[in-house]
Amino acid sequence: MPTRKQLRLPKYDYSRAGAYFVTVCLSSRRRLLGRVIDDTVELSALGDVVADELQAVSGRHPGTRIDISVVMPDHVRCVILLAGGGASLGGVVGTFKSGSARRVNALRRTPGEPFWQRGFFDHVVRDEDDLHRVRTYIAENPVRWTVRRAQEALLRKTTYPYPNS
Repeated sequence: MPTRKQLRLPKYDYSRAGAYFVTVCLSSRRRLLGRVIDDTVELSALGDVVADELQAVSGRHPGTRIDISVVMPDHVRCVILLAGGGASLGGVVGTFKSGSARRVNALRRTPGEPFWQRGFFDHVVRDEDDLHRVRTYIAENPVRWTVRRAQEALLRKTTYPYPNS
């Protein structure tokens, strides 16, 4: 059986007070949460459920709050602030993923279907400069989405003539 790549920092306490940059992706990167139009995300009904569950995190985990977030068509990015001494980052993300998946699957009438990819990406925010960089990255996510899709469309339309040799 293949060994999964270790994503977490070894020996780091993920219940420690601090800021954590988190990315969670939909299973098979399906674009179910909305669409990006003119650099703005327009959420679908499923995206609204995910955004609602993201905002409910602080109510479910006292001492935890979402600093900044964006729900994209196929993923969610956010900064989670932990006060320490309470929930772990994995517990907070797990509660968010299971709660949102349960609600989305009920809405879609697909109980038990995988909604999120297994695991999540995280980055321990080191200092104020790092936090500023991460906040900017999250805020600019819809613009990067638009640019990347335009580049992909251009590449699909580009043909490269090769001389007959």
